[in-house]
Amino acid sequence: MSGRGARLAWFMAAGFAAAHAVPAGADAQTAPRAAAPRAKPAPSSAFDAIVKKAAAAKEAGRYDEAIQYYREALKLKPAWFEGRFFLGTLLHDNDRYEEARDEFRRLVQADPRNGLVLALKGLCEFQLKNYERALQELQAARELGISSPDVMSVASYNLAVLLNRFEQYELAFEVLRDFAGRNKDTQGVIEAFGLSVLRMPMLPSEMPVDRREMILMAGRAGFHQAKGRATPAGRLAFEELVSRYPNAPNVHYAYGVFLVRDQPEAGLEEFRRELRTSPSHHHAMLQIAYELLKEGKYDEARPYAEQAAQLAPNLFAAHHALGRIQFQTGDVDKAIDSLETARRLAPDSPEVRFSLARAYAKAGRAEEAARERAEFIKLDKARRTARSGPQSVGGEADEPPPKN
Repeated sequence: MSGRGARLAWFMAAGFAAAHAVPAGADAQTAPRAAAPRAKPAPSSAFDAIVKKAAAAKEAGRYDEAIQYYREALKLKPAWFEGRFFLGTLLHDNDRYEEARDEFRRLVQADPRNGLVLALKGLCEFQLKNYERALQELQAARELGISSPDVMSVASYNLAVLLNRFEQYELAFEVLRDFAGRNKDTQGVIEAFGLSVLRMPMLPSEMPVDRREMILMAGRAGFHQAKGRATPAGRLAFEELVSRYPNAPNVHYAYGVFLVRDQPEAGLEEFRRELRTSPSHHHAMLQIAYELLKEGKYDEARPYAEQAAQLAPNLFAAHHALGRIQFQTGDVDKAIDSLETARRLAPDSPEVRFSLARAYAKAGRAEEAARERAEFIKLDKARRTARSGPQSVGGEADEPPPKN
């Protein structure tokens, strides 16, 4: 997702922007939603002459010359949105990322709800290794909507590898799922899937050479997994991975995640194998706890949830699992304590609000239960409307929240 293929996407995006310029005299009611209302610059012989020179230089591949002409034109018409867009793309494609970032920053300031230009700025931040800012801007751009499919693809890939780097592996997997759905199994996509499946917090460019083959094997397995439910091809890929690297971290865990939905007992066995290899693997403990909770085996689930909460005190899902188990075993006060901790860590989780509403209702705290019910309904509706990815581990509500 880099090099010439990415650059072609930038030029296509530039063409899209020019084709969707707001006509002179257009008002905010008729302009595209993502674009701030703006009028074309008034005709100017000097301005038009420079614009023609810029376009001719760009078409001829004289990019430094084109950049200079666009700068001259923008001195005459600083509000010329499309010209600044062309300038930003040319600067990016010539590896002048800091200058490109500055041009896209001006465009974002002019049109804050334009997801396309925000995505382009985020891609510049990525190239400049400003990874936290790039992550924030690429996420925001996807929420706003990116009008160019090519830029959307590049932005999504870069977002996924950044989510991996910041240890948000499940969210990265969900972003990558679209590539699997479109059968886009490029090497970069397979590498990103591999890092997500193996929970390795690094960019593809940072992969250790001696682990590359394992990552690619995991990536191919993850690519099949992302296509939907467990498939024979996906199972075969995971079996080959486990056979080749039985003691590598997260290999059994990844296979367990693949299996647990359709073959829960086989999935549980893989999570237990992961714990034999990595005794402090709190995500494996948590997967076991949630599956046993689902099966009604509360006493068996409890020690896994307790240990996960101790090992990962800032992981809301661990406290959520423990609170649900405590509730089911009659320890309502302890359940409320655990669930309130989960709420503090993840205030936007509808699953936590749902569980807490049940616990408050059981304890006779009707007013607090009503508040949590209202929050659950609001958050659940928001998730259904626009969901960017699943919570890190389990906990879907399986019944309506209690009314009292």
